[in-house]
Order: sequence, then C-alpha cells, then structure tokens
Amino acid sequence: MARAKTAYQCSECGAMSSKWAGQCADCGAWNTLVETRQNRGTAPSRLRGGYAGEAGGDAQVLSLDQVRHEEQARLATGLGELDRALGGGLVPGSVTLIGGDPGIGKSTLLLQALVHLSQSRPVLYVTGEESLQQVGLRAQRLQLDASRLRLLAETQVESILAQAGRERPRVMVIDSIQAIYTDTVASAPGSVSQLRESAAGLVQFAKQTGTALFLVGHVTKEGVIAGPRVLEHMVDTVLYFEGESGGPYRMIRAVKNRFGAVNELGLFAMTDKGLRQVSNPSAIFLSRHEHPVPGSVITVTREGSRPLLVELQVLVDESHLSNPRRVALGLEQNRLAMLLAVLHRHAGVAMYDQDVYVNVVGGVRVAETGVDLAVIWAAMSSFRNQPVSSDVLVFGEVGLAGEIRPVPGGEERVREAAKHGLARAILPKANRPRRPVEGMQIIPVTRLDEALGHL
Repeated sequence: MARAKTAYQCSECGAMSSKWAGQCADCGAWNTLVETRQNRGTAPSRLRGGYAGEAGGDAQVLSLDQVRHEEQARLATGLGELDRALGGGLVPGSVTLIGGDPGIGKSTLLLQALVHLSQSRPVLYVTGEESLQQVGLRAQRLQLDASRLRLLAETQVESILAQAGRERPRVMVIDSIQAIYTDTVASAPGSVSQLRESAAGLVQFAKQTGTALFLVGHVTKEGVIAGPRVLEHMVDTVLYFEGESGGPYRMIRAVKNRFGAVNELGLFAMTDKGLRQVSNPSAIFLSRHEHPVPGSVITVTREGSRPLLVELQVLVDESHLSNPRRVALGLEQNRLAMLLAVLHRHAGVAMYDQDVYVNVVGGVRVAETGVDLAVIWAAMSSFRNQPVSSDVLVFGEVGLAGEIRPVPGGEERVREAAKHGLARAILPKANRPRRPVEGMQIIPVTRLDEALGHL
C-alpha cells in the first residue's frame, strides 16, 4: 500500500509547500496553506479514463493549414440574454464556469436552460448539493415541463463520468464543483487539489465527447469564484451572475470567453415563475424624474457589444470631518478621487471640504472610463445646485491634462440615446457621428472647461 504524503497547498494560487507557513511564498496571501494528503504513485490519469468515448493514440504535430476548420452550430439555450453572454449560444465541447452569490438564481437559470434543451437533445443535470426531490419541486414551482430532463444525484467524479458515458448527453450541468470529489486525491471536497483534479477530469470528458458542460461555482466574500485561480484558466467561459439581494434584476456578465466577446452583459428579472429576459435594459435604469434634479446625469456605457443607458447620481455636501468622504457605488473609488483632482486643477473647483457620494442607479457596475465626463458634470450640478436637463446625454473620458478623450463605439452610444428620446449629446469631438442622428443635437468638446461651459 502506498504511503500517504503530507503537504500544504495554498487555497488562493494552488502552490505546494513541504511545511506550513503563515504566508504563501508564491502569491503572498496570509493563512491560506491547507494540509493535504496524497498517495504516492497515484496517477491522475486514472481519474480521466474509464468512460465511454475516450480517445486513444499518440498525438501528432500538424501545421495550421492541415487543421480542419469545421463550423459547429451553436446550441440555443432558450434564454436570449444567456446566449448573448455566451457569445451566441453554447458551443459543443465547451466548458462554462458560472459563479454568483448564494440564492442569486444560478440553479434556476441552468434548470430553465436545460429544460428547453431537453426538448430536442439528451441532457444531464448532476446535483451534488440538492436531492432529486428538491430539483423536482423547483421545476414544479417554475411550471417547467421537465419530463425529458435526466437527473443524477452524485458527488464522485468517477461515478459521474461512468453515468455520463452511458447517457451520452449533449449538455451537462455540475451543481456545484465545490461538492464534487475524486478518490485519487485524499482531501475533503472543495479543497484546492480536489477542485483542480475533479475539474480536470470533467473538462477532458467534455473535450473528448463534445459535451457542452456547465460548472456551478461558489463565490468568496470578495465576490470571486472560490478555489484556485487555475480553475478559471481550465474552462473556456467564465460567467458571473450578479444582482442586488433585494432587487428584482439579475445581470450575467462574461469575464472570459474563448468563443465570443468579453464583458457581454445579459439582463434578467426574477419573478415567481423564474428568470424572465429584459429586452430593453436601458429603459429600466432611467428614473425619468418629473422635474430635473441637481446631481443627476444620463450617460451611456458599453457592455460588450451593446450600449447601455444609465443614470449617474452624485451628491456633494459640506463635510464636517478632517478627511471628507468619497463613496462610490458602481464606480471605482480611486477613479472618483482622480476626477475630483482634475476638476480642481483644470476648472478651479475645489471640493476638499465636501463629501462626495456617487451612485449608478440600478446596481450596475461601470468599469470603463467613458463615464468620466458624466461624473464631473453630476458633481458640478450638485455642488452648484443646478439641475441638468433630462434630455441631455454626457459621455467621454477625462485625461489628467484636462482633455476629453474619445471612447469606443461613440456613434452607437448616440443612436441608442436617440431611441430613448434624448435630444442633446455632450461628447468628445473625435466621437462626433459621421452622419447626422435624427432628433439629436451633437455638441463636441475637447477640453474640460469647454464641457463645463455648456452646463
């Protein structure tokens, strides 16, 4: 019998160490080394063999012109917003990792998609955290016709692969990867080594059999998928399911996609009958005040290939603290501090004795720089108590020298705003549309002081 080897593995980066230490020598994380035991001589290949359809033989070296390029039809999941985040649908043999907070709707989303797919092709739903009765009750509550949906309650990878080899599904869901374990690794489910080896076996099965695979992953308190970072490198697509716990809307965002654009955004509304697609997301993020209010500006951000209108609100109030507060919800806080410094340097407006609060309405997180000018406009509007008309669109990147820089997709942003009844657009001069936009007055600017002059 092989002797057990004791080692310590970092739960953040997966690095191995022969002895315990308070800090990982590779990634620098504290208190992340966990004791693991592995049997010497245990081959990981034992995990990846033993199921039907495994390819054998030696690999061959080919030139690129010898590789056959076959167009594979994507599988429609029945949820258009999910297909958008995936890049147009499921690719056969692809592996998708989807993460989100507990109760956000990951299982509901995949159950709806799998029930639609089961009407035309074999599918398999593997649950490791719920019983088959619980899955059945959810399908009944959502009023789904799940008569053709194949279910399996199992947590051992070897058993899952054996059953999948017999069922030969076109689409398979593992809910969740943290509950799955393999006998080749002597550690608890959810550990770094178990996640890595279990995912490796499932990924190889998907690639060799052409099965589209969904892996559900837990998230940490920081909002990232739990487990080693190598887990995200092993899969083809990484989706994050986001949303406010008390709000009705859910957003699915692609942060990695080998078969489509990154940062694509799909929007859903949570109802008592499950997730419903939102066809016009720009409309739900605009408050449409009865009268213009100070500190509220409409801007447009680009999520993947789709422009999205959002309302940006800023409140500037006198501070009684030695260090005024800078609070940003949906926006990077360091970016806000930089924009206030640019406003002071190039417009002569000092807010060092003011508290500044920024909020993107609807819980949207904006990661691009195209809303810089709108943040400054809203801050000036609140600071001077001067309302901004609700039919004005403002966007553009602000540089440290006070220049207004162009952003990608300027013409598409303007046309999206025109569809919703906006009449004027303050934008970078380089983003001026080549053709006139009906019903839209274009005001190009090149400097920050010039842009504030139109306020």
